This record gives sequence, C-alpha cells and structure tokens, in this order.
Amino acid sequence: MDITQESDAEALWQDALDLLADEGQPESLLAMFRSCTPTSLEDGTLRVEASMRLVLKKIAANTEVLEDVLSRAAFEPVKIEAILGGNHTAPKAHLSTMTAEEARAWAPQPAAANPSNAPSSRIEDDGWRDDAEHAQRENLRRRQNNPLVEDVGAGDSKLTFDRFVRGDENMIAYDSAVQVANGVNKSYSLLFIYGKSGLGKTHLLRAIQNYIAENDPSRICVYKDASSFITDYVNASRSENKSAADELRQNYADIDVLIIDDVQGLAGKAGTINFFFDTFNALRAAGKWVVLAADRTPAELGMGKDGFDERVTSRIGGGFTASVQVPSYELRVRLIEKFCERALEDAQKEHLGDSMAAVAAPIQRLMAEKAGNNIRLIEGFCQRCLIAEGRARKAGGTLREEDISEISREVWPASEKRVTVEQVQKGVEQYYDVSHADLVGNKRNKSLMEARHVAVWLSRELCDQTLADIGKKFGGRSHATVMHSLRVIEEARHDRAFQERIAKVREAITGGL
Repeated sequence: MDITQESDAEALWQDALDLLADEGQPESLLAMFRSCTPTSLEDGTLRVEASMRLVLKKIAANTEVLEDVLSRAAFEPVKIEAILGGNHTAPKAHLSTMTAEEARAWAPQPAAANPSNAPSSRIEDDGWRDDAEHAQRENLRRRQNNPLVEDVGAGDSKLTFDRFVRGDENMIAYDSAVQVANGVNKSYSLLFIYGKSGLGKTHLLRAIQNYIAENDPSRICVYKDASSFITDYVNASRSENKSAADELRQNYADIDVLIIDDVQGLAGKAGTINFFFDTFNALRAAGKWVVLAADRTPAELGMGKDGFDERVTSRIGGGFTASVQVPSYELRVRLIEKFCERALEDAQKEHLGDSMAAVAAPIQRLMAEKAGNNIRLIEGFCQRCLIAEGRARKAGGTLREEDISEISREVWPASEKRVTVEQVQKGVEQYYDVSHADLVGNKRNKSLMEARHVAVWLSRELCDQTLADIGKKFGGRSHATVMHSLRVIEEARHDRAFQERIAKVREAITGGL
C-alpha cells in the first residue's frame, strides 16, 4: 500500500465517523470505531484493523450503517473489511470467546481458485470452533465460580452511557469511562473519578459495568462500594475456613475490571486498606483495570488521622484522574429536558401517563434557575414538577412560577447552609494576611500566588459554582486560568506541610457552618 492510498483510507474513515457523529450515533460506539486503524482503500473496499475482537463484532453488527456512510463520504459504493491487528493468526486467539459460527464468519477463507487449500482450511476451521467452545466454557466456569460476580439490578441497569447527560463539567470523566468500558486505551489501567455527591460518579461506574455485561461478557466486571468491599474482607478474615482469605484474594485477582465506589469509605480500616492495596497492585500488574470513585481527590484521601497512607495515595494519584463538577445553568437546562422527557416516557410505559404532564420550555428554564446542583435531586425535582403540572391541568390550570419556587424550596431547603466563594476568600485572606484587592488582583509575588491558588482550589471544592463562575469572582479570570490554579495545588499537595496548611484554612472556613 502506498502513502497516497493510506491517506485516502484515513481521510475516508474520518469522514465516515464524522457523519456517524452528526447522525447521533452513541458515543460509546463511536469510540470503538475510532480505535480502528484504516490500512487501505482499494477497488471500492476500505480495510481497517481493529484493536480487539469486541470491536470486530461491533463492525460486523453495523456493517450496513458503516458502508452507507462510507459510500456517502466517497460519493461511490464502498465496502468495509476488518481484521484484528492485521494478523491472520491473531483472530484465532482473540476471537476465542465468540460462538463457533461467529468465529467461522471471521476466519480467512481459502481462495476459490485453489481447492487444494480446502482440507487444511477445514482443519483450521475446526480448530477455531474447538477454541471458541473451550473458551466459552472457561469463561462460564470463571463467572460461575467467582461469588463476586453479581447480576446488575433493574434500577442500576438504566445507568448507561446513552442516558448520561454530558457537558463540559463531566466530559473528561465520561470519555475516560467509555475508554475503560471498550478496553481500547491501555496507556493507563487506573481511572479515578472524583467529585461531590450527586454529580454522576456512580452513573459512570455503573455504565461501565452495564456496557461490559451487554457487549463483552467474557470480561468479568465487578462493582463494589466501600461498604461491601469492607464486608467481603471482614467476613473472610473472621471465617472459620482458614483458606477463606486466600480464596477471596483469588476471586478478586480473577476480575478483569474492578470498580470500587465511594472509596473514601475505606478510611480508618487499616486491614481493609492493606487488602485493597494488595488487590490493586495484583490487578494492575496483570494488566487488569481498576476504576475508583471518591468525593475527594487522591491527595485528600491521605488527609486527617484516618487518611490513607502515602503508598496508597501515590499509587492512586499515578493513574488517570478525572473530576465531575457541579452543573452550570446550561447543563442544568439539558438535565431537566432529559429528565422530564424520560419521566414522561417511563410513565407511559407503566400506564401512569395521566399522573404527569409535560411542562413548557420557559418553565423548564425557570426550573433550571431554581434547581440546586445535586443531579440526583434534580431528577426527583423534575418528577415532582411533572406531577404538579398534571394536577394543575386536571384542575383547568397550569403550573405557575410560584409553584416551581415552592417545590424547589422543598427539595433544596433555604436553611441548607452552603459555603460561598466570598466566605472562602475571606478565610484565605485571614489565614495568609492578604487584602481582598490583592487576592483577586494581578500581583504575582510568591506568597500572594499561593493564597490565590488555594482560594480558587477551595472555591471549587467547597462551593456549588462552575469554574467560569469562580473565575468571575477572582477578577474575571478565564476558565484556563482557574484550571491552572487547580493543577498547581494538586501538584503541590504531595507536600505534607502544604496539605496541613490547606486543612487549617478549610477548617477555618467550614468550622462555623
């Protein structure tokens, strides 16, 4: 293949993916296609190499769709062919968990002009069938013999990537979770997602589990929260069966993707943390995935008398870290649109359509203004507003602004105390002995810069504000400047003395609330 052909193949593949994105294809599916490498475009056929057998299956299932966009992009009919890594012997191993029929479909067939190849091809085909059937039995045995494997509950099964509402505040965490689910990025094997409660961390973790269960059940994916992880360890430690602890280690070691939610809950449990650390190291050494979520950064997990020790926080901090932030007004509008739409759909499916009624777009925007930042509460808020609209319609009226205000006060009580950016600034100014004008101004001496970075970082941690809103409170600083302050603090927090200074400032700000 010459260079011209190669660049033509790449250009056509990218154009096709752009068309798929414009048509609203799921991001999880697009991520799988993006992982493919176009290798040639000859005689109306685009050939691509896939990074894993699951991607091959998805291409096979979407051949008609792919060939349609390829043909439209090329302005002529184009077929697609896909192989695994460009090596004809590789699919034999990597496709081992397919059915025998699927394996045969991907097998290289003998040329019609050379019938002498037929006997050896039959032998190879039979071998693939035996490999596939053996691997299926082995995967079934692994799942049945590992008590950590559980079916996804009905409620959690709805937490999928397609139902996750995305915005600038959570896009990096979303994209990272999709890559873990697809298994297409091995540049890191640990994903750590952090953010306040109710911002979508659990949704992303369950979406990984749901995606793998539906699309690649050959991979064993286990979801645990900190409480159930502790229970596993305590029960094994107290068991009369002396081998229980070893069996638990073996069961965890046999997981392909381990997900632990609310990992901050392990704090103060020294034995469990040691077990977690050993499990974490064993899985990563074996090339397995570990996904963690917490309400604080890796460095913060080490703060306080019950904090994780440095060997754990440094390992966690060495993975890929992504945050989920409080939703901006724009994201709250999108959330409310989606939640209202889904609530009405669910009500129709459950024959409860008469209990709810759709609210108009201006009312939805008002709801976004009145809503707090906890996404779980926003969903419940939407349901209550839809029910209230249904009742108002039956009474011959419609939902009023004061009705929205009343419901919002019930969901987010006015008595609920929140830290403001101004309170953070005041606490930092007192601790560092700097003026407000200097804190939000442009002076750049060393002591003042630390105070400013700390104030920005604590504003992100303690306040229900977007990065853009925080920037406005610090002299109109840009999103990029705020992000720079956050990075400076994250890098500096490996210093124990610096961690203690931040803890003191934080306590001074929150102690009276």
